[in-house]
Amino acid sequence: MTERVLQIFQMQQARGDRVTRWLEAAGYELDQRFPFRGDALPDPGEDYAAAVVYGGPQSANDTTSQIRDELAFIRAWTERDKPLLGLCLGAQLLAAAHGGRVGKHPEGLIEAGYTPVHPGEAGHDLLPAPQPFYQWHTEGFELPDGAERIATGERFPNQGFRLSPRIYGLQFHPETTVRIFSAWITEAGHMLELPGAQPREQHFQQALHHEDRVTDWLNGFMAAWLGHDATGR
Repeated sequence: MTERVLQIFQMQQARGDRVTRWLEAAGYELDQRFPFRGDALPDPGEDYAAAVVYGGPQSANDTTSQIRDELAFIRAWTERDKPLLGLCLGAQLLAAAHGGRVGKHPEGLIEAGYTPVHPGEAGHDLLPAPQPFYQWHTEGFELPDGAERIATGERFPNQGFRLSPRIYGLQFHPETTVRIFSAWITEAGHMLELPGAQPREQHFQQALHHEDRVTDWLNGFMAAWLGHDATGR
């Protein structure tokens, strides 16, 4: 029987993110939900191999029914220690669901573009050396109780954490391809006017240098997380 992976998307985006490509190559059946369009979330006790919670323009501090439902779902899912990966907003939701504060940079800075991510105290097995990853966020998070920091950065020190060997949150975007972030820049170009954002052309120039390494890293991370080997290229 084919194993299922739940994907929770926070916005409509271009197809072909690296996580989806890896999961398809590994043979998983994908159950894609779009709560912002009104999709209901499944019972956390249903039989899934893993869940991936993606990023989006919402905030973990929002009081909408969508965010309340997602926080409750994440709590119930992780109480069962089922594999979960939170990406950007997904990581912030994971942190908030376990008591971590989510908020703006104290100086109002954001991250938009490629920035170096460094291994955290508990992350050398997953990120042996500093590596640039794509960023697109205005908020960060504090580590929740019991979390291990696996990745850190200069502007936002909490770039990745794990609550258990099955449960991870990543502030950066290893799943995002040039096609995807190009759409973000087109649809939300105001982000590039905020303090800390890199100029538009720099996003594409840096991608030429870093995309293959990001793909290799993501493939290795997914294999370590779910115990399969596949290619996301």
